[in-house]
Amino acid sequence: MEWLNLFSAFGLGASAGLNAYLPLLMTGCIAHYTNWITLSPPWDTLANPWVLIVLGLLVIVEMLADKIPAINHLNDAIQTFIRPAAGAILFAAATNVIHELHPVLGMICGLLVAGAVHGIKSLVIRPAITATTAGAANTPVSILENILAALTTLLAWLIPILFFVLFGMVLLWWLFHHRQKLSTRRRL
Repeated sequence: MEWLNLFSAFGLGASAGLNAYLPLLMTGCIAHYTNWITLSPPWDTLANPWVLIVLGLLVIVEMLADKIPAINHLNDAIQTFIRPAAGAILFAAATNVIHELHPVLGMICGLLVAGAVHGIKSLVIRPAITATTAGAANTPVSILENILAALTTLLAWLIPILFFVLFGMVLLWWLFHHRQKLSTRRRL
Protein backbone atom coordinates (compact mmCIF):
# COMPACT_ATOMS: atom_id res chain seq x y z
CA MET A 1 0.00 0.00 0.00
CA GLU A 2 2.97 2.32 0.60
CA TRP A 3 3.87 2.45 -3.10
CA LEU A 4 0.38 3.78 -3.88
CA ASN A 5 1.14 6.77 -1.66
CA LEU A 6 4.29 7.33 -3.69
CA PHE A 7 2.21 7.46 -6.88
CA SER A 8 -0.14 9.90 -5.15
CA ALA A 9 2.82 12.03 -4.11
CA PHE A 10 4.11 12.35 -7.67
CA GLY A 11 0.63 13.22 -8.94
CA LEU A 12 0.14 15.87 -6.28
CA GLY A 13 3.55 17.34 -7.00
CA ALA A 14 2.70 17.57 -10.70
CA SER A 15 -0.67 19.21 -10.03
CA ALA A 16 1.00 21.79 -7.76
CA GLY A 17 3.21 22.72 -10.71
CA LEU A 18 0.07 23.83 -12.57
CA ASN A 19 -1.73 25.56 -9.71
CA ALA A 20 -0.21 25.90 -6.25
CA TYR A 21 -3.27 26.40 -4.12
CA LEU A 22 -5.93 24.24 -5.76
CA PRO A 23 -4.26 20.88 -4.91
CA LEU A 24 -3.54 22.11 -1.37
CA LEU A 25 -7.19 23.16 -0.96
CA MET A 26 -8.53 19.92 -2.44
CA THR A 27 -6.22 17.82 -0.27
CA GLY A 28 -7.29 19.74 2.84
CA CYS A 29 -10.97 19.40 1.93
CA ILE A 30 -10.66 15.69 1.21
CA ALA A 31 -8.90 15.16 4.55
CA HIS A 32 -11.37 17.35 6.47
CA TYR A 33 -14.68 16.30 4.94
CA THR A 34 -14.11 12.65 4.02
CA ASN A 35 -12.37 9.60 5.41
CA TRP A 36 -10.51 8.88 2.15
CA ILE A 37 -7.22 10.18 3.51
CA THR A 38 -5.80 10.91 6.94
CA LEU A 39 -2.98 13.41 7.04
CA SER A 40 -0.40 12.96 9.78
CA PRO A 41 1.03 15.89 11.71
CA PRO A 42 2.18 18.46 10.67
CA TRP A 43 0.43 17.97 7.31
CA ASP A 44 -2.98 17.66 8.99
CA THR A 45 -2.87 21.45 9.30
CA LEU A 46 -4.05 21.51 5.67
CA ALA A 47 -7.44 20.24 6.92
CA ASN A 48 -7.88 23.06 9.45
CA PRO A 49 -10.98 25.12 8.55
CA TRP A 50 -9.08 28.42 8.78
CA VAL A 51 -6.37 27.10 6.49
CA LEU A 52 -9.06 25.94 4.06
CA ILE A 53 -10.60 29.43 4.02
CA VAL A 54 -7.22 31.05 3.32
CA LEU A 55 -6.44 28.49 0.62
CA GLY A 56 -9.87 29.10 -0.94
CA LEU A 57 -9.16 32.82 -1.14
CA LEU A 58 -5.70 32.16 -2.61
CA VAL A 59 -7.25 29.85 -5.24
CA ILE A 60 -9.60 32.65 -6.29
CA VAL A 61 -6.77 35.21 -6.43
CA GLU A 62 -4.51 32.89 -8.44
CA MET A 63 -7.26 31.93 -10.87
CA LEU A 64 -8.22 35.55 -11.48
CA ALA A 65 -4.62 36.73 -11.82
CA ASP A 66 -3.91 33.97 -14.31
CA LYS A 67 -6.77 35.11 -16.57
CA ILE A 68 -5.73 38.77 -16.87
CA PRO A 69 -3.26 39.53 -19.68
CA ALA A 70 0.14 40.79 -18.50
CA ILE A 71 -0.73 39.98 -14.87
CA ASN A 72 -0.64 36.28 -15.74
CA HIS A 73 3.08 36.55 -16.53
CA LEU A 74 3.73 38.34 -13.23
CA ASN A 75 1.68 35.65 -11.49
CA ASP A 76 3.81 32.93 -13.09
CA ALA A 77 6.97 34.71 -11.93
CA ILE A 78 5.68 34.87 -8.35
CA GLN A 79 4.45 31.28 -8.54
CA THR A 80 7.98 30.15 -9.47
CA PHE A 81 8.69 30.05 -5.75
CA ILE A 82 5.26 29.06 -4.46
CA ARG A 83 4.37 26.12 -6.75
CA PRO A 84 7.51 24.07 -5.96
CA ALA A 85 6.95 24.73 -2.24
CA ALA A 86 3.33 23.55 -2.58
CA GLY A 87 4.59 20.47 -4.42
CA ALA A 88 7.03 19.77 -1.60
CA ILE A 89 4.26 20.03 1.01
CA LEU A 90 1.89 17.80 -0.95
CA PHE A 91 4.57 15.21 -1.74
CA ALA A 92 5.56 15.01 1.91
CA ALA A 93 1.91 14.87 3.03
CA ALA A 94 1.18 11.99 0.64
CA THR A 95 4.27 10.04 1.64
CA ASN A 96 3.86 10.53 5.38
CA VAL A 97 3.02 6.85 5.84
CA ILE A 98 6.15 5.67 4.03
CA HIS A 99 8.51 5.13 6.91
CA GLU A 100 11.57 4.43 4.78
CA LEU A 101 11.31 7.80 2.98
CA HIS A 102 12.91 10.65 4.88
CA PRO A 103 10.60 13.70 4.98
CA VAL A 104 13.33 15.95 3.58
CA LEU A 105 13.78 13.60 0.62
CA GLY A 106 10.03 13.65 0.05
CA MET A 107 9.97 17.44 0.09
CA ILE A 108 12.91 17.60 -2.33
CA CYS A 109 11.12 15.21 -4.70
CA GLY A 110 7.93 17.28 -4.53
CA LEU A 111 9.91 20.47 -5.10
CA LEU A 112 11.55 18.97 -8.18
CA VAL A 113 8.34 17.54 -9.67
CA ALA A 114 6.30 20.72 -9.16
CA GLY A 115 9.24 22.88 -10.24
CA ALA A 116 9.67 20.89 -13.45
CA VAL A 117 5.97 21.06 -14.34
CA HIS A 118 5.86 24.77 -13.54
CA GLY A 119 9.05 25.38 -15.54
CA ILE A 120 7.72 23.60 -18.62
CA LYS A 121 4.42 25.45 -18.29
CA SER A 122 5.79 28.94 -17.69
CA LEU A 123 8.97 28.82 -19.79
CA VAL A 124 7.90 26.70 -22.76
CA ILE A 125 4.16 26.17 -23.15
CA ARG A 126 2.70 29.51 -22.05
CA PRO A 127 5.18 31.71 -23.99
CA ALA A 128 4.57 29.64 -27.12
CA ILE A 129 0.81 29.98 -26.72
CA THR A 130 1.08 33.70 -26.08
CA ALA A 131 3.33 34.20 -29.12
CA THR A 132 1.27 32.10 -31.52
CA THR A 133 -2.15 33.44 -30.49
CA ALA A 134 -1.18 37.00 -29.48
CA GLY A 135 -2.43 36.13 -25.98
CA ALA A 136 -5.94 35.22 -27.11
CA ALA A 137 -5.61 31.62 -25.94
CA ASN A 138 -4.12 32.40 -22.52
CA THR A 139 -7.45 32.45 -20.68
CA PRO A 140 -8.79 29.17 -22.15
CA VAL A 141 -5.42 27.52 -21.54
CA SER A 142 -5.43 28.79 -17.96
CA ILE A 143 -8.90 27.33 -17.42
CA LEU A 144 -7.71 24.03 -18.90
CA GLU A 145 -4.69 24.05 -16.55
CA ASN A 146 -6.97 24.54 -13.55
CA ILE A 147 -9.19 21.67 -14.66
CA LEU A 148 -6.13 19.49 -15.24
CA ALA A 149 -4.74 20.39 -11.79
CA ALA A 150 -8.07 19.47 -10.16
CA LEU A 151 -8.41 16.19 -12.07
CA THR A 152 -4.78 15.29 -11.37
CA THR A 153 -5.29 15.93 -7.66
CA LEU A 154 -8.41 13.76 -7.59
CA LEU A 155 -6.73 10.98 -9.54
CA ALA A 156 -3.65 11.17 -7.35
CA TRP A 157 -5.69 10.62 -4.19
CA LEU A 158 -8.39 8.31 -5.50
CA ILE A 159 -6.74 6.26 -8.23
CA PRO A 160 -2.96 6.76 -8.01
CA ILE A 161 -2.04 3.92 -10.38
CA LEU A 162 -4.32 5.31 -13.10
CA PHE A 163 -2.74 8.75 -12.63
CA PHE A 164 0.73 7.26 -12.93
CA VAL A 165 -0.17 5.48 -16.19
CA LEU A 166 -1.90 8.55 -17.66
CA PHE A 167 0.94 10.87 -16.63
CA GLY A 168 3.47 8.48 -18.16
CA MET A 169 1.51 8.34 -21.41
CA VAL A 170 1.27 12.14 -21.62
CA LEU A 171 4.96 12.48 -20.85
CA LEU A 172 5.89 9.94 -23.53
CA TRP A 173 3.62 11.67 -26.07
CA TRP A 174 5.18 15.04 -25.25
CA LEU A 175 8.73 13.66 -25.52
CA PHE A 176 7.93 11.94 -28.83
CA HIS A 177 6.23 15.07 -30.19
CA HIS A 178 9.13 17.28 -29.05
CA ARG A 179 11.65 14.88 -30.57
CA GLN A 180 9.75 14.94 -33.89
CA LYS A 181 9.85 18.75 -33.93
CA LEU A 182 13.59 18.76 -33.28
CA SER A 183 14.30 16.23 -36.02
CA THR A 184 12.14 18.24 -38.46
CA ARG A 185 14.08 21.40 -37.64
CA ARG A 186 17.42 19.66 -38.08
CA ARG A 187 16.45 18.45 -41.56
CA LEU A 188 15.69 22.00 -42.69
